Amino acid sequence: MAERKTPSAELARRARDQLAEVTGLQPESVSSLERAEDGSWFVTVELLELERVPSTDDVLGSYEARVDEDGELLGYRRLRRYARSHAYEQSG
Repeated sequence: MAERKTPSAELARRARDQLAEVTGLQPESVSSLERAEDGSWFVTVELLELERVPSTDDVLGSYEARVDEDGELLGYRRLRRYARSHAYEQSG
């Protein structure tokens, strides 16, 4: 039987959905997808951590999820936290 591979778009979607379920936070976007040497995947997802008015003051978190080849969550960590209006500034 041939090895089943999950398409990368599906892996990204599953990682996004699982992070939202585990953290209870609303997903905003998937910002990166990278295959690890062991066949697992690193998926970076932006999650809404704190909603504010105006929305440019929302606080987002950039989370890195590691998923296996079937898209099952193996672990995650927050990489950084930032205001939506500062999304393109480098964290220091």
